[in-house]
Amino acid sequence: MPKSSLMPDEGSYSVFLNDVKTRIRSAQISAAISVNQEMTLLYWHIGREILLRQEQQGWGSKVINRLSQDLKREFPDMKGFSRSNLKYMRAFAEAWPDFQIGQQVLANLPWTQNVALLEKLKDETQRLWYAQQSLENGWGRSILIAQIETGLYQREGGGAITNFEHTLPPAQSELAHEVLKDPYKLDFLTLSKDAEAKDLKRALVKHMRDFLLELGVGFSFVGQDYRVTVDNQDFYLDMLFYHIRLRCFVVIQLELGDFQPEHSGKMNFYLSAVDDQERGEYDQPSIGIILCKAKGKTIVDYSLRHLQNPIAVATHKLPSAERLQIELDNAVQMIEGHDEDA
Repeated sequence: MPKSSLMPDEGSYSVFLNDVKTRIRSAQISAAISVNQEMTLLYWHIGREILLRQEQQGWGSKVINRLSQDLKREFPDMKGFSRSNLKYMRAFAEAWPDFQIGQQVLANLPWTQNVALLEKLKDETQRLWYAQQSLENGWGRSILIAQIETGLYQREGGGAITNFEHTLPPAQSELAHEVLKDPYKLDFLTLSKDAEAKDLKRALVKHMRDFLLELGVGFSFVGQDYRVTVDNQDFYLDMLFYHIRLRCFVVIQLELGDFQPEHSGKMNFYLSAVDDQERGEYDQPSIGIILCKAKGKTIVDYSLRHLQNPIAVATHKLPSAERLQIELDNAVQMIEGHDEDA
C-alpha cells in the first residue's frame, strides 16, 4: 500500500501529540515510582544485613565505614552509600523489622522522607500515619517535618467538640471527624495585640495558602464575608469553603475570644441558609466549624445538643506576643541595615 504524503491537520495532530505526551509523562512517573520502591527495598535489605551481622557475629560500628568505602569504589556512579546513609539504612531496618507491615506506604515515600520519619518519631504507629498522610496529601519533606513538629497527629480531630454523631450519617460523621484538628495553628499570622475579628479574617485571606495547608487536604476556598440574603436582609459568613472529600460546604466562623452559646445559634442559622441557597442536588449537608480562643466542654455540649445542623467547635493558636515582638525587632533591624547600606 503506497505511503501517503498528506500531513495531518493541526487540530487532530495537537490531540495526537497531547495524548503521546500524557502517556510519556505517565510512563516516567511509573518508572520513577518503581525505581523509588526498588531503592527503598534495597536500603532496607542492606540495613537488615548490617544489623544481623552486628548482632550474630559481633561486628562493630567500623564495618559501616569499610562497607561505605567498598561500595562507593565498586559503584562510583551510584549515590547513597555514604557512611551516614548506611547508618540510616540500619536504623530503617531496625525501625521496621517486619517491612511488610508498611511496605505499600514506605516504599512509595521518597527516602529523604523516610529518614525524616526516623529522625523525628519514635512511635511506629505515628510514623506510619504520617507516611500515609504524606502520600495522600503530596507533602514534600519540609511540609512533612512541619506537620510532625506542630503535632498534627495529636491535633487531628481529637480535641474538637461536635454534634456530628447526631446530625450526620455514621460514614459522613467519621469522615468529618477525620478532617478536623484542634487546635488550629495560625502562627504564620502577624496580628497586633488589639486586633479584631475582621483583622483575623483579612490576615487569613492574605495567607490563604498557609491557612489551606493548616486546614488540610480537600478544602477549597469559596469566599470571605460570603453574603446570604434571608427575608430581604443580608448576612455575611466569615469564610465559606467547599470540601472535596466530604462533598459539602464548610462554613468557618472566627472568634478571637472564648466560645459563647450564641455562636452556635448564629452558625446554625448560617448553615440552614447555605443548605437552602447553595447546596446542590448531590451535596452533603453543610458543616460549620467555629474557631475560638478557648472552649468549655459543657458549655459547648449544651449549646450543640439539640441543634439539627452539624457543627464543630475547635480552638485556634495565634502567634504569641513574644514572637510578634521578635518579628518586629527583626523588621526594624532589616530597615536599619538597609539605611546603613544606603
